[in-house]
Amino acid sequence: MIDYDILIVGGVGVDTIVRVDRLEVPTGRDSVGVPPVLDYPAHTGNGVALGCHALGLRTKFADFLGEDPQGALVLAEYARRGLDFSHLPAPAGTPRSVNLVDRDGLRFSFYDGRHPADARLPRAFWLPLLERSAHVHLSITGVNREMYPDVERLGRSSSTDLHAWNGTDEHHRYYALRSDLVFLSAAGLDNRPEAVMRAVLEQGRAELVVATAGAHGSFLLTRADAAPRHFPAADPGAPVVDSNGAGDAFVAGFLRQRLAGRPVEECMRAGAVAGAFACTTAGTHTAFLDAAGLDAALER
Repeated sequence: MIDYDILIVGGVGVDTIVRVDRLEVPTGRDSVGVPPVLDYPAHTGNGVALGCHALGLRTKFADFLGEDPQGALVLAEYARRGLDFSHLPAPAGTPRSVNLVDRDGLRFSFYDGRHPADARLPRAFWLPLLERSAHVHLSITGVNREMYPDVERLGRSSSTDLHAWNGTDEHHRYYALRSDLVFLSAAGLDNRPEAVMRAVLEQGRAELVVATAGAHGSFLLTRADAAPRHFPAADPGAPVVDSNGAGDAFVAGFLRQRLAGRPVEECMRAGAVAGAFACTTAGTHTAFLDAAGLDAALER
């Protein structure tokens, strides 16, 4: 029985957002006043899960979570939003990040990944969830690495987001070569992602690779394409104030259309629209397009 359209595994934490004029330390001073410093439930799995949930997909999220104030913040937010979340206690506590966000909405993150590198969610925890899900999105946190054999055995489609992969790191490569849909940021490749995108298709099982490039749009390469196709960024319709979570919103928008069987070009446009919308609100994963909003934007 399929109860969930999508299962997201791994990638929950808390972001502390610090808004600054520029992404640099002021010279000649040892402190500076900033707008209120706020904490938000965050990280990549959180963003994809909340984005898919807002878009009407039957969404299940699973991960470790600390029994600490940050974990309580996450659970309260999920209860408020109605997100279906299962978790096991994280002995090292809830992962955290401190994100500096400048006046143009650009960010730099200090990530304290608290889970040990060899931490794994047990198979008895995630297998019943996988069996009830049509699609699984695996965040690159490592806790889900052992899921791929069962994903393939059960014939479930899969996706992952490599973020700013440099094209060589082996941790990211493992996910890149085992997933059906691969997302990454072109930022780690000097905005020239073609060689890495092609290598993923040639060496792995992926049907397609998407590279996002912020205001420069995004690139799509499928097994039928001679070269990556470029798609322009969407007009957010409001000032850009914070780019935190834009990539996760792009993935959610793309997957919503993909799981509905829509053409890949429409999936790319949906990702662009959802990602642009996420840039118009301050904080991490604070607002997402709903299904009606996305459909209206695509019609326009």
